[in-house]
Amino acid sequence: MHKVIFDCDNTMGVENCDVDDGLTLLYLLGRQDIDLLGVTTTFGNSKIDIVYNNTIKMFNELKLNDIPLYKGASSSKDRQSEAAEFLTKMTKKYPGEIILLATGSLTNLLGAYELDNNFFNNLKEIVLMGGITEPLIINGKNLDELNFSCDSEATYKVLSSNTNVTVITGHICLQAFFGENEYKRLMENDSVKIYQYIRDKTINWFEFIMQKFGIKGFYNWDIVASVYITHPELFDRNIQKITSTSQDLDNGYLKINNLSGNSYEINIPTKIKDIDKFNKVIFDSWAKVKI
Repeated sequence: MHKVIFDCDNTMGVENCDVDDGLTLLYLLGRQDIDLLGVTTTFGNSKIDIVYNNTIKMFNELKLNDIPLYKGASSSKDRQSEAAEFLTKMTKKYPGEIILLATGSLTNLLGAYELDNNFFNNLKEIVLMGGITEPLIINGKNLDELNFSCDSEATYKVLSSNTNVTVITGHICLQAFFGENEYKRLMENDSVKIYQYIRDKTINWFEFIMQKFGIKGFYNWDIVASVYITHPELFDRNIQKITSTSQDLDNGYLKINNLSGNSYEINIPTKIKDIDKFNKVIFDSWAKVKI
């Protein structure tokens, strides 16, 4: 059983905003091997008030009355929040047991460290979605990095914390395309209520991405990081030495230099080994969520 706290910028259902955090939450809820200790919200996909209120709405829709939900900081200028306090409280309660899954700005994590300098040492693992090692191109268009760059100082502190850190970059997430075949699976299973919920919550994003990038589908960024927690065997292990400074991370750029002595090591998987099994795991987990 994995003890997990999910730090996210959930905007699933908000017009013209990404849906991947919400889909990730549903995945975690459907896993019997995940003990979801709480959800903390951060900015990234939108401002903190929109993210937090949207997540409250989702909690109400799914009747999630027994999972703590906390609001994070609104910007890097003041990182203290109820989310940061919750993170420190839980890592003190379960030292060495918690996997922190973070899929938005990393402001809450630095806020927790400012409250307790043992915060990173108390974690079992940090799994992040964010960062790029080269330009991220979708159908000929360059996509800016959206997570690490939101608070580059916090990102640097997390990556260089000497904790067990795995980074799921935008590049590997391009392998997790949620396209017409995946939508067909939703459409053809009307008896599974959560599939209907997902369909209703994501169809506008599907259409928005088609108009913006000319592709029929979207990339399921954050859920890749959650599947890594439950099924690490589906991924390669790729330890790299990183020399990125806070300034490099203003663009979310991970500079790899395995010859440098002035670096920090993180795991950066590059491949989903079995995409069919990957998708099956996701759909099977979603199907277990009651609504």
